[in-house]
Amino acid sequence: MDLSGMTTERENPASLDIDAKGTREILAIINEEDKKVPFAVEAALDDIAALVDDVVASFKAGGKLVYIGAGTSGRLGVLDASECPPTYGTPPSMVQGLIAGGRDALVRSIESAEDSEEMGVKDLESVGFEGRDVLVGITASGQAPYVLGAMRRARELGAAVGAISCNVNSGTFALADHRILVDVGPEVVTGSTRMKSGTAQKLVLNMITTAAMIRLGKVYRNLMIDLRPVNRKLVERSKNLIMKAAECDRETAERAFADSGRRPKIAILMVLLGIGAEEAERLVAINDGHLSKAVDAYRSGDGA
Repeated sequence: MDLSGMTTERENPASLDIDAKGTREILAIINEEDKKVPFAVEAALDDIAALVDDVVASFKAGGKLVYIGAGTSGRLGVLDASECPPTYGTPPSMVQGLIAGGRDALVRSIESAEDSEEMGVKDLESVGFEGRDVLVGITASGQAPYVLGAMRRARELGAAVGAISCNVNSGTFALADHRILVDVGPEVVTGSTRMKSGTAQKLVLNMITTAAMIRLGKVYRNLMIDLRPVNRKLVERSKNLIMKAAECDRETAERAFADSGRRPKIAILMVLLGIGAEEAERLVAINDGHLSKAVDAYRSGDGA
């Protein structure tokens, strides 16, 4: 593997002699480089949007989103996937993350695991990946065989395939329908792609799932109304959401929260429209999960 032509392996002129700097100077150099990351992501917004549209279409068809990566990239994919159920009330199977080396690689480095294409295919098949699903390969350099093998298999199945990479020569781009290049330039510490590259990947992954969940009706205004209140903090947040969205007092919010079966979305609709839980469920269902559509339909007489 020739690393010399990769953006992610180039030496950064801004951090030459960083080893001779004081702590404050080191931090300033890192901070200046980190400022470049959002602009690199901004340049890829059209490609990210196209991928999100495929993800939404897959979800509506009963499919799932699967991230796959190695090292830092794999951990970021697993992190984004694992945060969807508590935030948006999704089943764990809807967004999944695969990492070379499996669970052990989440807490310790298993760098050799990324060298097997066969293992990438095996892991993809282990989650029941199908043609209606979406696979997103995440790799800073774009050369990890583990990721490339899974992407080839996904293409064979006819699935939509995305690639997130920080290297213009990424091998993943040849296998992707959606090529998301976030060119953040060389790292402060040469080749340490857990830095700017990892930050860029985290931003993009947040965008993909957040935008998709909004499109599915899991957000009302800017409130995450489908969260699962599985601890004391989230119970309290749920009640606050109901008060904000329905503009009601705490007593009303607590009563609706209990009567809705601890489902903020249903409780909000109950208070807004003065209806019961069963009617609120029906309205949400016939309006594709969108609370704003359900409110408008009911008030206009279309949801009666």
